[in-house]
Amino acid sequence: MKTKFTPSPTKPVALFASTRFGISALTAALALATLAGCADFSGITPKAELRDATSFGLTAAPAQANANALQDAQWWRGFGDDTLNQLEAQALQANPSLKLAQARIAAAQATARLIHAATGPQLVAQVNATQQRYTANGAVPPPLAGSVESSGTAQLAANWELDFFGKNRAALQAALGAERAAQADAQAARLLLAAQVAQTYLGWVGLNEQHAVASRTLAQRTQTLQLVQDRVNAGLDTPLDLRLTQAALPEARLQLALLDEQITLTRNALAALIGEPNQAIALIPQAQEAIKSITIDSTISANLLGQRADVAAARWRVQAAELGVDSAKAQFYPNINLTAFAGFSSIGLGELLQSGSRQWGVGPAISLPLFDSGRLRANLGGKTAERDAAVESYNATVINAVHDAADQLASRQALTRQQAEQTQVAQAAQEVYAAAQQRYASGLLNALQVLSAESAVLAQLRQSVDLTTRALQNQVALARALGGGLGPSTPLSLE
Repeated sequence: MKTKFTPSPTKPVALFASTRFGISALTAALALATLAGCADFSGITPKAELRDATSFGLTAAPAQANANALQDAQWWRGFGDDTLNQLEAQALQANPSLKLAQARIAAAQATARLIHAATGPQLVAQVNATQQRYTANGAVPPPLAGSVESSGTAQLAANWELDFFGKNRAALQAALGAERAAQADAQAARLLLAAQVAQTYLGWVGLNEQHAVASRTLAQRTQTLQLVQDRVNAGLDTPLDLRLTQAALPEARLQLALLDEQITLTRNALAALIGEPNQAIALIPQAQEAIKSITIDSTISANLLGQRADVAAARWRVQAAELGVDSAKAQFYPNINLTAFAGFSSIGLGELLQSGSRQWGVGPAISLPLFDSGRLRANLGGKTAERDAAVESYNATVINAVHDAADQLASRQALTRQQAEQTQVAQAAQEVYAAAQQRYASGLLNALQVLSAESAVLAQLRQSVDLTTRALQNQVALARALGGGLGPSTPLSLE
């Protein structure tokens, strides 16, 4: 019948053996290892499961697929806008959010180095001197009994924990996983910042285009008012016609005022993103028609989501949490340390460095927790729960990434259709306006009819600017949703 050993609340039991008792130490080590083999993890098991690619509606990746993915760290250069490139460079150099991410990487690296240091041998120099009165009624014999003497020790002490059960190795790998997650977080922060700068800049460009259209509209309505005024004076129109025409001017001026405010706020947002919140942006935005579109294959796959930095960070956290569970399990097993010391010790400091004061020792120290009030099981339970949380966080991150990319792809398709329809409407309005100008030149139409036709052209121009701005910003959002890589379709590997 096998005996089941259940660790429960206690102090560790320690065993020390010098070299002369090597056989006894080995026997004890084997006995403790046997007990450790019965360590009880029952009832503490992971609950969450990593979802595979197919469960997200994605195709599993061939082994070599990710190697072919295009990951352009400066994807915004595809727009061919030097002003945007300059803003991105300033933002990525000065923004505090990126510096915070770098500080977190440094902290994770320091933690990994700290854990790695614990896996190697430790050497400590010890020097102490004590003035002491020895009791006359104790075990100390005369002439020390009842006397006051000084004593001292000067020695080197070494210790090396032999990680037979992988506790420290697992902890180190978990720390390295946390470091990689921090690096992925920094990349995600970089991508988010670059996308924010690009989105804000393209919005700024669009607002300036809208401002130019609004200025043209105001000029057109001012001209219309003058024509109506002349017709009223000539008795061709009524005062009501004049009043209706006059009412259109405040509306045009209102649109200009609203656009002025939006342009200022957008410029301020850009200044904050590049780390200069109190300085006006001195750069001049490009004309919208000069900005290139990033070419995106219509068959692009959402499988590129596997390269998103937030997905990678979540996966590294799962691995780190799983290794944390392994480390917690290894704590149920014996600790085996090699200890050694060599130096001098004496009563009476005058004799401290004499040859007779030499001392040394070497041997293993083995400890196994027998009763610890449930501390180890509680620790394992906590690490297991952290692992489950990391798994569910990963699953949620991938779901959100799929949703994000699907939305951006749907918007891209919708905007393509909208732009195609709007182009036809704008072309028809332009043809009507051209015909009205010709008829006006022939004396068949009056100026008011021509201005009315021009109003339709201006309305379509505003719509075109708005759709172009949205299309460009959608390309930025798609670049962000796909992790910054716009290139050939690449399947996602979640393994």
